[in-house]
Amino acid sequence: MTDLDQTLAELAHRCGVSTEYYDWTGRSVPVPEHTLTAVLGALGIAAGTADERATALVEHDRRHWAKALPSTIVGRAGTDTSFWVHVTHGDAAHIWVRLEDGTVRSGVRQLDNFTPPYDLDGRLVGEATFALPADLPVGYHRIHLRSGALETSTALIVTPAWLGLPANMGNRRTWGMATQLYSVRSKRSWGVGDLTDLTDLAVWSAATHGAGYVLVNPLHAAAPTKPMEPSPYLPTSRRFVNPLYLRVEAIPEYADLRGRSRIGALRDDVRKHARKLDSIDRDAAWAAKRRALRMVHRVERSAGRELAYAAYRAREGAALDNFATWCALAERYGSDWHQWPADLQHPTGDGVAQFVERRASAVDFHRWLQWLLDEQLAAAQSAAVRAGMSLGIMHDLAVGVHPNGADAWALQDVLALGVTAGAPPDEFNQLGQDWSQPPWRPDQLEVHEYLPFRTLIQAVLRHAGGVRIDHIIGLFRLWWIPKGALPTEGTYVQYDHEAMIGIVALEAHRAGAVIVGEDLGTVEPWVRDYLRTRGILGTSILWFELERDAEHPSGVPMDAAKWREYCLSSVTTHDLPPTAGYLAGEHVRLRDALGLLTRPVDEEMAEDQEEQAQWLAELRRVGLLPPGSEAASTEQIILALYRYLGRTPSRLLAVALADAVGDRRTQNQPGTTDEYPNWRVPLTGPDGKPLSLEDVFADPRAATLSEAMRVITTPEV
Repeated sequence: MTDLDQTLAELAHRCGVSTEYYDWTGRSVPVPEHTLTAVLGALGIAAGTADERATALVEHDRRHWAKALPSTIVGRAGTDTSFWVHVTHGDAAHIWVRLEDGTVRSGVRQLDNFTPPYDLDGRLVGEATFALPADLPVGYHRIHLRSGALETSTALIVTPAWLGLPANMGNRRTWGMATQLYSVRSKRSWGVGDLTDLTDLAVWSAATHGAGYVLVNPLHAAAPTKPMEPSPYLPTSRRFVNPLYLRVEAIPEYADLRGRSRIGALRDDVRKHARKLDSIDRDAAWAAKRRALRMVHRVERSAGRELAYAAYRAREGAALDNFATWCALAERYGSDWHQWPADLQHPTGDGVAQFVERRASAVDFHRWLQWLLDEQLAAAQSAAVRAGMSLGIMHDLAVGVHPNGADAWALQDVLALGVTAGAPPDEFNQLGQDWSQPPWRPDQLEVHEYLPFRTLIQAVLRHAGGVRIDHIIGLFRLWWIPKGALPTEGTYVQYDHEAMIGIVALEAHRAGAVIVGEDLGTVEPWVRDYLRTRGILGTSILWFELERDAEHPSGVPMDAAKWREYCLSSVTTHDLPPTAGYLAGEHVRLRDALGLLTRPVDEEMAEDQEEQAQWLAELRRVGLLPPGSEAASTEQIILALYRYLGRTPSRLLAVALADAVGDRRTQNQPGTTDEYPNWRVPLTGPDGKPLSLEDVFADPRAATLSEAMRVITTPEV
């Protein structure tokens, strides 16, 4: 490398930006200079010229030495945590800890540090190292420093060394139903599955079949404008919830509404409309439900309900106000805040306060919707636990948010808006992936004491027994793609995984919840080991659990006994067809019809059938299918596949609701947008006819599979 390249490489290294990476074939790939300068630019660092790079290195040192304490210190309970302190050279440094309950703790030890002092504008700054006591309780505390006339403090986050499973699960394992809630419509819902449907599904699966949880798709908020984004993994906000999932009739004020007949007519019309379609129409459902909710919003609340609403607003604070304001602005100016008038493009913009004052009712409407969602989510979790679930509702946390949405507007100071998150090329996506989502800025998360991330995790766990974190590797590193570049022109940016995973564990510990990390695909082995040591569960999908060697480079089924114990295991996932469709090769035919195959369909189908044949042979080997059962029915094979999960040591087992009823259509076909109705497929039976939630409760297939899972997870007495 030239001197110029070395300077850029050093700057990238200090900022956690990778200058090379290993691709899916194991080949080392250098990152182009234009990618590095663009990514550094998204971190607020000009690095386009030699002078800018040299200046940036000097400024990096100056910022470090100018800080008396790190912006945030993260440690683990039971472990010594050391940190540096910068004071005027020769001055004494007095350190103490104030716990979040107000208690003051001493016992901080000074360690040897022979770092030479730094000349900061003529003032020599010395560095000392201190170690905290290992017995500090988990929580959010503060470290205080006094040196001469200087007195300051910084955040101290002490996280659990181990999370594991909630105490009420004991050493038992449990099973749960996994579903895309919008697709599960009852005879009383408004064309889209809602939170009352979720409650009923949880009660049925727990009280009737002994399930311990229900895993749902992300319920994150979408923009309240048309067309509503169908993907639950591209929300406008991850902290708040989509009001499309509200059950209007479950709102207490609905009982006092004089115009209930008008709401009934809106509901009936949208149901009739839904029955005519082969897909979920969110726009029609939201238009009808929004009109109904507007009517209920105008009903006078009781004194007690007003107090409850005020308490909710106080708890959520500015984040709720910003979200509600963005929603009202989106209804007025469109859902892309980049196109709004300049004085509205930031929450602190001069025009925002004036807009809120003029449109106070519109803003309050969106605050009120979130309060109702909070109540209905709490009711769902409470009902699930009362019905016997050990966990209850398990939510799903998407990787990021829409670049034009509410969180990107409200959190633009801690998001990198000049880049998008994605994935480098791999075996299945050789052009890479661009998810169009702005990633967290790791430097700003630390400066803000991880508060935006903390409040996000708190929100998703508030009424939950667990959360599945999509692409949990994103808490370790993310693939950043400069704006306008191809996915192949990105690079990895490192995050402080000790802080990110630690905060997740801390919030789950306080909520009594389990954390499941989606760690599928190409993941460095040490990451899975690290998650295991922190008590974070991984994810296993049967079709992907293969062992490879020289004799079997494409892999053969992994013996059930070798699967991971701390894991959520299932047969399929939402990016594959339900198992009935998979066994029939529907995924191959669909990709062929959409032009997504890179080789002839006959070759693809032959390889797929060979993989399925290996699994059927494994089922026969362990006695879950009788020998010579080539003519086994699809229903028998599905039952055997799920019983195979019972042979694994995995602590959590998941049944796809679509598998339980014999559905064949996939919810999401990767690599498509409008070519396939992703995230808009209603739940259907084997004949392709839509099933209502009431149909599920009476379906013998669902009962048989659910009872099999009860037997698998019920300890013998």
